[in-house]
Parts: sequence; structure tokens; C-alpha cells
Amino acid sequence: MDWQQLISNCRLGQEHRHLERHDDRTEFKRDYDRLIFSAPFRRLQNKTQVFPLPGSIFVHNRLTHSLEVASVGMSLGNDIARHLCTRNRDFIDTLIPEIGQIVATACLAHDLGNPPFGHSGEKAIQTFFTEGKGAYLKEQVSPEFWSDITCFDGNANAFRLLTHSFKGRRQGGFAMTYSTLASIVKYPFPSYASTKKKFGFFATERTHYEAVAAQLGIPQLSAEPGQERWARYPLVYLVEAADDICYEIMDLEDAYKLKILTYDETMELMLSFFDETGQKRITGRISDEQLTDPNEKIQYLRACVIGKLENECVRTFIDHEAEILAGTFQGALIDNIAEQQREAYRRCTQISRARIYRSQPVLDVELSGYRIMATLMELMVEAIEHPERYYSQQLIGRVSSQYDIESPSLETRLMAVIDYISGMTDVYALDVYQKICGISLPII
Repeated sequence: MDWQQLISNCRLGQEHRHLERHDDRTEFKRDYDRLIFSAPFRRLQNKTQVFPLPGSIFVHNRLTHSLEVASVGMSLGNDIARHLCTRNRDFIDTLIPEIGQIVATACLAHDLGNPPFGHSGEKAIQTFFTEGKGAYLKEQVSPEFWSDITCFDGNANAFRLLTHSFKGRRQGGFAMTYSTLASIVKYPFPSYASTKKKFGFFATERTHYEAVAAQLGIPQLSAEPGQERWARYPLVYLVEAADDICYEIMDLEDAYKLKILTYDETMELMLSFFDETGQKRITGRISDEQLTDPNEKIQYLRACVIGKLENECVRTFIDHEAEILAGTFQGALIDNIAEQQREAYRRCTQISRARIYRSQPVLDVELSGYRIMATLMELMVEAIEHPERYYSQQLIGRVSSQYDIESPSLETRLMAVIDYISGMTDVYALDVYQKICGISLPII
């Protein structure tokens, strides 16, 4: 892959249009602004990250997480751009210096397709078709579509949100630049070509990804039917690294605030990212800054850890740049950083799985969220299957006109149901669930 071809400000759906501009924003900054002011991005403020939505103690939701990831992504991208321009001065007057903006924008979008209640919501959609009342539909849809819905994934749904032309929306969805779109496709293959139930785009958006790959010169590694896959776009590694850094370290801070981890445990985990000299330097700075409040000490140390991991990921990217451009690099950047930081990160991951992600508040949200999502799927799919019924007509009447829920195509109707339900916030999904199940009545 070639850097100058990889960074393109061509827009999906507007390839041959002349667009008059009235300000000096770059096309990549326009992508960023479109996301910031979009409804799907705003809805992230009411979607669970890990812990239940905040009560008296504020913890991260999908919106704050995405903003933090974008901040780290901007730093990663700027550092890589600086390295590339220092090595090749001809890059300075190209689009290469915009890499930081592209990565930050993709970071904003990386969780855009997550359904309510996170992975529990994903599972509810998947298992409705594999274990629930939707299993009978397998014989009525194509194998590719069945693979999409039984492996439903927030990553692929984000690409759909940005590229699909919903009713009343412009051609090409958000009409984002090709480089921004490529940066969010963590798994560059369709669901039916996946072996681990992770994939980058639904069959309905495959042609969009093919157009992006062709424009940017992303090589196709396999063209064999049923096994199609492409090399990873290089900036995906930076978006992934920003996400890996933020969710792991910020989850530790949230766990401390919620008293799942003690102060000493949290300090020990975070200090383990540094050697003895580094630890002395950090504790000395804490003393020099006269930080006495435990929360402030944790916040300061968290910032140090994020900075350390950001530097390590940049170094790893630069060291493996040739492999990344050749499409042969294996794993994530975080898996290939220096041994001390890699082991410290791995230990944090183990603690998170054992103590945080299996804690009672998290499990309670997952159980409730699963039941809510499963019920909504069951009722809405039954409605589109039997639209002549009175109750079905009432349910269909609640759905926004942007979703083609009355299409003559069963696959289109099913995808409209999934689009509608996966686009809900946690609070809205709960509200709809309570109302259509007769648990609560609207106050007029």
C-alpha cells in the first residue's frame, strides 16, 4: 500500500460532484463535524459503556468514551504523520499531515453502531435468530443475510450507519471520505467469510467497501467466493490502539470510583506499566504537585499510563510500518508493545474480566438489557411478518419513516427492524419496552 494513495478526501456517493465550499475546513475536518452534530453520535450519551448509566457517581458512557478515544487517536495519528513527514519531506504538502484528524474522526465513529446495552444487546439480536422465535426465518432469507443477522456486530453496523442511504438521506449515507470510512473497518471482510463471528460490513454494504478499497489501493487478500477478505487499512491499527488504551485504563478508574477496586489495587496496577525509575519519577511528581486527594492521584497516574501506552503504540507502528503496508502485520499494536507494558496491560485485562466485567452491576444491566432487546425483537419481527393484525399496525406506526419497514422484501423489513432497535438508546429501549408490554403508560 502507498501512503499517498491511502489518504484520500474523495467522498462516498459524491465522487463526481463539484462541491462549493464556503470555509477553509479540510474535508476530514468536515467529517469530524458531521459526526459531532449527528443524531447517532448524540445518542451515544445514553448508551452504556461498561457500567450502568450514572447515578450519584459519574462513570463513562459511549459518548465520553468515544471523545476520549478520539483524543488519544488524534495524538497517535499526529505522531505518525510527523514521523512520515520527517522521513519524506515531499509528504508535507500532501494530505499525509491530516492523518491525526482522520484517526480522531474514525475514533468518534467506532462505537456508532453499538446497540443498547452493548454486547448484551448484540447477543439478544443474534440469539433471537439462532435460539429464539426467529429461527424459522432461516429458510426464507439468503445465506449471506442469515450470516449477517445471526452474527450481528456493532462494528459492521457502524459502517452501515455511515454508508447506507436510509429513506430521506443523501446518496452514500453520511457521504464520508474514503479514508475515514476505511479507518473504522477493523475486520475487512463480510460476515460469511468470518471464522470468529467478527466482521467489518454487512452484505448490503459490501459494494461500498469494495469501492473504498479500490480507491485507496487496499489489496484483496482472498477473492475466493465465501472467503473474500482485504488487508487492514493502516490507520485502523491506530483507531484500535486508541480504543484499547482508553477502555482498559478508563475502566480501571471507573472501577475504583465504584469501589470495585481499592485505591492500593488501582495504584499498583497503573504503576506496573513503568520500571522502577519511572515509578519513582511519577510518585515524585505527585508529591511535587502536592496531590493529596486519592482521586486526583489516580487521575494523574491514569494520564501517565495513557501517555506511556500511546508512545509505545507509535513506536510499534513505526517499527512494523513495512509489514503494515504489506498487509502482513499480525495482531493489534497493543499486542506488540514492549514486554513490561504488554504484561502490565495483560494483567489489567485479566483483572477487568474477573472483577469488573463480571461484577453485579454489570451483570444486572446485561440481564435486563438482554430481556428488553429480545422482547423488542420478538414483537417487532412478528409485526412485520403479520402487518395485517391490529397490534402489528400499532407497532409499525411507532417506527420512523427513515426505516423501510413496509418494504415488499422480507430481508429489507428485517434489517429495518434491526436498524430501528439497534439505534435506540438504553433509556429509550427501556421506555418502549415498558409501554408496549403494558408495564407503564405515557403521561399526556
